[in-house]
Amino acid sequence: MPVSVYIGNLPYKTNEAEIRSLFEPFGSLERVNIVTDPTGNPRGFAFVDFTKKEDADRAIAELNGSSMGGRQLNVSEARPRQSGAAASERPAMGGGERHFGGGSNRRA
Repeated sequence: MPVSVYIGNLPYKTNEAEIRSLFEPFGSLERVNIVTDPTGNPRGFAFVDFTKKEDADRAIAELNGSSMGGRQLNVSEARPRQSGAAASERPAMGGGERHFGGGSNRRA
């Protein structure tokens, strides 16, 4: 079973080849996934999947806090995505009702 590693604070112009060259010395990679926004622009973080946990652990130990493109990387074992009750308990962005233009809410 692959072990997924999170890489945060990546320079936005980082490509898959650069991530592979940084992580391949630690072991066999199954996959590199650069996370993008809906328009396709990188969001500054990615995941790499190692075939062996020992390789992932070594990469984390050696690369966390290292520099890439002038930015300090955050490298850690990826946590499972939150879903269900935990995700639904988070506050929604924006808040309550809003009324924009088109009249008044005052009663005469």
